[in-house]
Amino acid sequence: MNMASSILLFLFLPFLSLTTSHSASSSLAMGSSLSVEKPQDVILSPNGVFSARFVAIGTNAYSFAICFTQTCSHNHPAIVWMANREDPVNGKRSKLSLSPTGNLVLDDAAQRTVWSSNTDSFASPVLHLKDNGNLVLSDLQGTVLWQSFDFPTDTLLPGQPLTRHTQLVSARSSTNHSSGFYKLFFDDDNVLRLLYDGPDVSSIYWPNPWLVSWEAGRSTYNSSRLATLDSLGRFMSSDGFSFTTSDYGGRKQRRLKLDSDGNLRVYTLHDEWFVSWQLRGDLCNIHGICGGNSACSYDPKLGKKCSCLPGYRVKNHSDWSYGCEPVFVLSCNRSESTFLELTGVEIYGYDATFTANISYSNCTNLCLEDCNCKGFQYSYNQDKNYYTCYTKMQLLNGRCTPSFKGTMSLKVPKNHRLFTEESFGSNEHVCTVKILRVYNEYHVSKIVRFFLWVATAIGALELVCGFVVWGFIVKTRQKSGADEHDYHPLTDRFRKYSYSELKEATKGFSEEIGRGAGGIVYKGILPDQRHAAIKKLNECKQGEGEFLAEVSIIGRLNHMNLIEMWGYCAEGKHRLLVYEYMEKGSLAENLSSNTLDWSKRYNIAIATARVLAYLHEECLEWILHCDIKPQNILLDANYQPKVADFGLSKLQNRNSLNNSSFSMIRGTRGYMAPEWVLNLAITSKVDVYSYGIVLLEMITGKSPTMGVQNIDGEELYNGRVVAWVREKRKGTSWLDHIIDPAIQTNYDESKMELLTQVALDCVEEDKDIRPTMSQVVEMLQSIPH
Repeated sequence: MNMASSILLFLFLPFLSLTTSHSASSSLAMGSSLSVEKPQDVILSPNGVFSARFVAIGTNAYSFAICFTQTCSHNHPAIVWMANREDPVNGKRSKLSLSPTGNLVLDDAAQRTVWSSNTDSFASPVLHLKDNGNLVLSDLQGTVLWQSFDFPTDTLLPGQPLTRHTQLVSARSSTNHSSGFYKLFFDDDNVLRLLYDGPDVSSIYWPNPWLVSWEAGRSTYNSSRLATLDSLGRFMSSDGFSFTTSDYGGRKQRRLKLDSDGNLRVYTLHDEWFVSWQLRGDLCNIHGICGGNSACSYDPKLGKKCSCLPGYRVKNHSDWSYGCEPVFVLSCNRSESTFLELTGVEIYGYDATFTANISYSNCTNLCLEDCNCKGFQYSYNQDKNYYTCYTKMQLLNGRCTPSFKGTMSLKVPKNHRLFTEESFGSNEHVCTVKILRVYNEYHVSKIVRFFLWVATAIGALELVCGFVVWGFIVKTRQKSGADEHDYHPLTDRFRKYSYSELKEATKGFSEEIGRGAGGIVYKGILPDQRHAAIKKLNECKQGEGEFLAEVSIIGRLNHMNLIEMWGYCAEGKHRLLVYEYMEKGSLAENLSSNTLDWSKRYNIAIATARVLAYLHEECLEWILHCDIKPQNILLDANYQPKVADFGLSKLQNRNSLNNSSFSMIRGTRGYMAPEWVLNLAITSKVDVYSYGIVLLEMITGKSPTMGVQNIDGEELYNGRVVAWVREKRKGTSWLDHIIDPAIQTNYDESKMELLTQVALDCVEEDKDIRPTMSQVVEMLQSIPH
C-alpha cells in the first residue's frame, strides 16, 4: 500500500465507523451510535453473558438497557439496568450516541434527549461492557467518566456495591418498568432499610420499625455504608446484615432484585431463573402491598390476596396499590356513627392515639369524639393483663392475622343500607369473617340490669378485699426488687429496669462520670453485659404515669446524633434513665485534652446542628434542649457526636412549659441566651445562642466561663469571649489570633472563617436576628467537605 492510499484510508476511517453496523460489538467509540431499528446494534461483554441494547418494554416503547444475553430476546428479559426507565423512546429513529464531546446521549424520534451521562471529555472516550455487567465510559488513560454500577435501578449484580450514594428502586409493576414505591437504601444511622414511599404516605417496613437497631441485629457504628452480593451467593452489609442463598457456592449467574411487590429476592439462573433467597415469606408484612382501606391475606400455595374492608370498593382493579375508597360519607356527629367489628384483622401504624388499660366502650368514645378517626384497634396485652386501644387516622397496612388477639372496628354511618347485620351475615370479603357485629346504643332488659347490679355489688366487695392485701403486695415487691423484664407499652423500644438492678449495675452508684442540674450520671454494666450511662434524676415530683408518658416522648425521637435511650426506672421516688455509654466521653473533655483536630471539630459542628434542627423542627414534639454545652455533647468511638439530656426539661418540669415561656431559668452560665436574664419569651433561639457559644469554644479552645485577654490586656469573663472574637476580627490575620493552639496551622481557612461567622450570627443578642438551626446546617454545608 502506497503512502497516498494509507493517508486516504486514515482520513476515511472516522466516516467508516459511523456507517458500519455494530453487530455484537464489544464497545461504542466516540462519534458512533446504536439504533433502535437495528436489533444487531448490541454491545456485548467479552464473556458474552451481558448485552447492552434497546429492549422492547411495551407497544412501540423501548429502553436502552443491560440484560443477560440468554434472556434478552424473551418476552420478559432479565433486565439489570435501564437508562430511561421513566421515559421510553419510540421504535423509529431513536438512538444512543457517544457524541464528539464525550457525552453519552439517548435521543427519541423527535431528537429530544431523554437521557444523558452528563460527561465531557475530548480524550477519545469509549463505551464498553465489562464481564460483570458494568457499562463503563472511560477515556484512553482508563479514567472512568461514567459507569452504570453507580446508577442502579432495581437490581444489584455480584460485585456491584450499594453505597450511601446509591439505592435500589423497584419497578412500578412486572410490566411497567418506571420507578415504583419501594426503596432499598442506607439511612442516616448507617442501617440498610426498606422503605414504602407511596403516593400519600411513606413508612419503613424492614427491619421491623418497632425494633431499635441492636434489637434487629444491626450496628450503627460502621459509617462506611457498603453492601455487596458476591458471585458465590453471599450478601454482606456494613451494618451487620448478611445472608447466603440456598444454592450458595459455585460461580453462577445471580442478581439481587427489589421486586415491584416490595420483596427483596436473589435470582439464580439454572436453565431458568429461580428464587434462591427472599426476604419476606409472607408478603402481607410488606407495607402498601394492597393499598389503603384493604386487608391482605396470604396462603403459601396461593400467594397473597387483597380485599377491600367492608364499606369500601376497589379504586383500580388492575393495580391494588391504589387501595380502596369508601362508598359512604361519615358525619362528625357522633350520634350518626357506629362500628363494624372485624376479627382477625390487624392494621399497623398511623395511630391517632394509644391508650392502655381501657375498656371497649371508652375506646369507642375516643374514636367517636374524633372526626378524623376511621376506626380503632382493640387488643389484649397478655403480659400486662389489660386491653389497649389504638384509634386510627388512616386504614393502611391491613392484614388478616388469625393469631392476632384483638379486633378492628370500622367507623361507619348508622342506618346505612350497607351496614345491616343481615347484609353481612355470610360475608367472607375480609379474611374469614362471618358475622360483623354492629355496635349501637345498648338496650338492656330488666333481667340484665338485675344481674349487672349483683355483679357490681360483688365487685365492690372484692375491691374492699383487694385494698386489704394491696399494701402487703407493694411491700413484698419493694423488698424483692420487682424483677421486671417487661416493656411498658408506651416505651416498647426499651427496657424497664428495677431500682435494685440499676444499683447493682452501677456497684451502688459508685463510679460517677458526669453531673448536671438534672442529676448525676454513673457508669454501669447491665445484666446483658452492655456498658451503659445511668442518669439518676434529682428528686422528681411526677407520678409514674406522667413520668412514663414523658419518657415515651423521648423514646420515640430517633436521630443518629441523639444519645440512645435503652431503658428507665420508675420505682417509688426513684427516677432513672439508662443510656448508651459513649467511649470518648464529652466534647468538653476532648477539648481540654487537645484530642480533636480541625476536621473532627467541623464534623461535630455540622452533626450537632443537624440534631438540633431535628429537635426544633422535624420531630412531632416541640423540644428545646435548654442546656447546650460541651458537657452534653458526647462522642462515640469514631468521634461522632451525640447530644445528651435532650427532653429533660420536659421530664422535670412539664407544667412550667407553656409554649414559649418557662417559669425558671435553665442552662449553664456562659452558654445561656440573654432571654433568660431579661425575662423575654423563650423560643428555640435559646438553643441557637448556646450552640454559637459552643462553636466559639471549639474554634478558640477557650471556655466562656474562663477569662481571656482583650487587646488592652483587660480580663474578660462569663461569655465575653464573643466580644473578644469580634474585636480580633477587626485586625489583620485575625484567624491566627483566635485559633485554638491545639489546631495550630492545620485547618481549612475558608471553613474556619465560615464557622466563625456562623457562630457570631448565632450569638446575636436580638433573638430574631439569629438563624434557625436548619439555616445553620445549610450554611455549614455550603462548603464541600
